Amino acid sequence: MTINFTGRHYPSDIIMQALRYYLAYKLSYREIEEIFAERNIHFDHSTLNRWVIKYAPLLEALFRKKKRRVSGSWRMDETYIKVKGRWLYYYRAVDKYGAIIDCYLSETRDEPAARAFFSQAINRHGLPEKVVIDKSGANAAALDTVNIHLWLSGHMQFMIEVLAIKYLNNIVEQKSSKSERKNASMFGMEVLGRCRVNACRC
Repeated sequence: MTINFTGRHYPSDIIMQALRYYLAYKLSYREIEEIFAERNIHFDHSTLNRWVIKYAPLLEALFRKKKRRVSGSWRMDETYIKVKGRWLYYYRAVDKYGAIIDCYLSETRDEPAARAFFSQAINRHGLPEKVVIDKSGANAAALDTVNIHLWLSGHMQFMIEVLAIKYLNNIVEQKSSKSERKNASMFGMEVLGRCRVNACRC
C-alpha cells in the first residue's frame, strides 16, 4: 500500500512532516502552521486539517500492516472521557510488554460494548491466550461469550484464560496516559478519571 500525494501543492515530505508533528505531539494546527512559517513554508491551518482528515486513516492502515505481532497476554480496561462535549467510555488494551493492541469508544458500559471491543481487537490481532481485566462484570461476560462461541464451534483449545488482577493492569493506565493527553488536544477530551477495580473502561 502506498499513499498518493498527486494533486497536492506541497511536496510529500512537507505534508508527512506536518502530519508527524500533529499525530506525535500535543500541538495544535495553528502551532504547526507557525513552526513551518519560521522555515518559510506557508500553509493555512485549515489545509493541515484537510491533510489529517485525508491521510491519517491511510497512515493508520499502513502502520497496522507493518505493526509487530502483539503478545498473547493482554491487559484491558476502560475509562470515562469527554469527546466534543459528550461523555463516552473509552475501551483500551495493551499486551504484557506495553504494546498497544486496540481502543474503542462507546456510549454505553455494558457487555455488548465490551464484546464489540474484543471482536475488533481479535479480528485485528487474533485470539489472545490470556486477558487480564478489572472486576467489571461486563468485560468478564463479553469474554465468556467469546469462549462459549469457541466451545460450541469445537475450538476448546483456543479458549481464553480470564484473570481479574488489579496490579497487572497498571501497565494499561501507564501506557494510555500519553495517548489520552494527545487525544485531549485533538478532540477536546477531558479525562474524568480512571475507573476503579469494580468499574469499566476502554
